[in-house]
Amino acid sequence: MTQIKAQILDDIKTAMKAREQAKLVTLRMLSAAIKQKEVDERVELDDAAVLAIIEKQIKQRKEAAVQFEQGGRSDSAQSELAEAAVLAAYLPQQLSEDEVMAELRQVVVEVSAAGPQDMGKVMGAAKTRLAGRADMSKVSGWVKQVLNSL
Repeated sequence: MTQIKAQILDDIKTAMKAREQAKLVTLRMLSAAIKQKEVDERVELDDAAVLAIIEKQIKQRKEAAVQFEQGGRSDSAQSELAEAAVLAAYLPQQLSEDEVMAELRQVVVEVSAAGPQDMGKVMGAAKTRLAGRADMSKVSGWVKQVLNSL
């Protein structure tokens, strides 16, 4: 069992004992999503795959919160954001913009990118290198900046 999955299961037990219903429900949904992916692919997920699931769950919660806000249901939006915060605790420390830019410059050199036409190569390498440590939607904009400055 991976380290992150073990931590999630421990936190589920802790939340049960402390009667933290909101946290418990969120962690159970996360655990179910992980197990579903393992069953579908018939493989035990590693930490990188678990992080990808967590990031996807966070993204879904944030999108749902925006939809609830637009629908005038701020209570539901707050609930979704609270769930996203619980999930975010399992992500590694996020890099600053300067740290991400430094990593991207290294990736550009490593893949020998010559300009904007190499965006796919750079993003592929950046995605594996920055997984869980940076918001990939922002990273794509920064990659464009770096490639346009070549």
